[in-house]
Amino acid sequence: MHKQRTSRREFVKSSAVGLVAAAVGGEPQSVVRSGRGNRTLLKGGIVLTLDRNIGDFENADVLIEGKKIIAVQPNLKADAQVIDASGMIVMPGFIDTHHHQYETVLRSILADGLLTGPKSYNSEIQAILTPAYRPEDAQISELVASLSQINAGVTTGVDTSQVSHTPEHTDACIDGLAKAGRRTLFAYSQGVGPGVKYPQDIRRLRTQYFSSDDQLLTLAMGGGPDANVWRLAREVGAPIVNHIVGNAAALEQLGAAKMMGPDNEYIHCVRLTEAAWKFIADTGGKVSIATAIEMQMRHGMPPIQTALDHGVRPSLSVDVETNMAADMFTVMRATFTLHRTLLNERALAGEQNIPPLLSCRQVLEMATINGARDSHLDHKVGTLTPGKEADIIMLRTDVINVTPLNNAPGAVVTLMDTSNVDTVFIAGKLMKRGGKLLGVDLPRIRRTVEASRDTVLTRAGYTRNLFGSCCMPGS
Repeated sequence: MHKQRTSRREFVKSSAVGLVAAAVGGEPQSVVRSGRGNRTLLKGGIVLTLDRNIGDFENADVLIEGKKIIAVQPNLKADAQVIDASGMIVMPGFIDTHHHQYETVLRSILADGLLTGPKSYNSEIQAILTPAYRPEDAQISELVASLSQINAGVTTGVDTSQVSHTPEHTDACIDGLAKAGRRTLFAYSQGVGPGVKYPQDIRRLRTQYFSSDDQLLTLAMGGGPDANVWRLAREVGAPIVNHIVGNAAALEQLGAAKMMGPDNEYIHCVRLTEAAWKFIADTGGKVSIATAIEMQMRHGMPPIQTALDHGVRPSLSVDVETNMAADMFTVMRATFTLHRTLLNERALAGEQNIPPLLSCRQVLEMATINGARDSHLDHKVGTLTPGKEADIIMLRTDVINVTPLNNAPGAVVTLMDTSNVDTVFIAGKLMKRGGKLLGVDLPRIRRTVEASRDTVLTRAGYTRNLFGSCCMPGS
């Protein structure tokens, strides 16, 4: 058994991962992690700091030294490499607080599907396709998901991949995340089969990969609301990330047992009781809303206003690429328009004293600083604040889908898409410039991810359905 496990780890380190290392430029991990030794001045941008104490600037500069933001103000002078930010919005990178990154090889395979029922996410993705994953399939999915989100300006993610069928699968997930060089909270989650070591293997993960919290990859415990799992997470000092889809009774029991706390992030929070919401709010719990997926897949009504009514400032998440794009522009617009639709209907029906409509700035906060707080990283990222790490994106405004720019938050939320993401820094390291990912062999990665997709489908007894509906007979 030990020999087989070692062999698999050697494979993960040499074969698929070796290809990935070449595909992303093969830089030493210390370089990917740190960005040390650089001084960069972003000159003349429209700066959205998202820090209410600093404010915003029509024309200002951002100075980066190593991995930290040193200064944000107009007319900075510094001995530094200068990047022209004119015609761009300079702002914190987006933060996605819930993403099943291992499913990237299954992109849009279930576009017409629902969460439960025949031909659904649970019956097809979770029950049939997920068990077919090898470690190398999980690894390439993690890499591609991370690179794709870097390309879209998402500098931090929370990975909730339920593919830890063996410790080797878990190791492969972590390696894919590390090779991408993005900031990620890895929420260690379940797998299927006799090789599953969840949740106990989190002790090994803490020692082997996450002995320090001062690195791009940090550790959380994923899964469902389970008191024993929560105790283990707290034993190793890991925050807790849980899916909550209508299971209010479990939350009420944990709340009554005084198990809920500020280290809990609750995903979805649809169809909950008032008692469950009160426990979340009173204990400082975090809430991640996957607006587009919850609407599409019949999870329940995204609880945007319910969270706000309880004093909870939610973050946003993309959830699954089996059904929807994994960029934050999609989720921000879904959140903005749904919230307004529901309140506008109440206003048109004659209701008085309805809550305020969400503003574009509030939605931007959900996609940045709220996400940083829910990921337990707001001391490091989420705003352009001197002293924080330089997770920064630059968005083009001088292009056909935005010009002429009239309102910066409005343009980001209502007009832009991934094509506007010109430049991305993570911990001071330049990851994308001039609209292109740096040091990434995309054709090679594409060939690898396509081969992985083919293997997963074959092992699961599936064939690609290029033109038909996955789930709607006769369509």
